[in-house]
Amino acid sequence: MRTQVEETIEAIRPALHADGGDIELNDVDEATGIVKVTLVGACGTCPTSTQTLKQGIERIMRDRVDGVTEVVNIGVVTVGELDS
Repeated sequence: MRTQVEETIEAIRPALHADGGDIELNDVDEATGIVKVTLVGACGTCPTSTQTLKQGIERIMRDRVDGVTEVVNIGVVTVGELDS
């Protein structure tokens, strides 16, 4: 499953690059079908990134990869957040 997710991300990536953003794969949980990503660049701060994630990336991922149930943006954890 992870290989298919990685291939799908590579197919999606040019559209994100066109808008100044990118996506990083963090984890694929094959048991639950949850794919964890981090949206970076313009996508990380864009107010419509949730729509991009759910209506774009997640929809494409579910169509192309059997077993994917959800794609979530875990964002970037900073050192200060680790101390909390």
